[in-house]
Amino acid sequence: MFPSLKTLRARARERASARQSLTEQVRRVLALAQEDAVSVNEIACADPGCPDTETVILLMRAGQPTRALKIGKPIEAVTDADIGVAEREASP
Repeated sequence: MFPSLKTLRARARERASARQSLTEQVRRVLALAQEDAVSVNEIACADPGCPDTETVILLMRAGQPTRALKIGKPIEAVTDADIGVAEREASP
């Protein structure tokens, strides 16, 4: 059975709120400037060795290549420490 449109809209609002909260958390933890762009998404990963749900944070800073921080947790479970570890692992 398919979920109702009302259920889908409620889930979309919930996800948007969680993404916005994590975006603000990333900005705080990494001390990003206002002009730095952040994109937060949660994906399902079917590859072997990949967690079922992964949070991908894209950091886009002027004059620098875009960096992807990958955290093997759902958006709501990401901690400040997770962000710091992912940032260090993604560093060139």
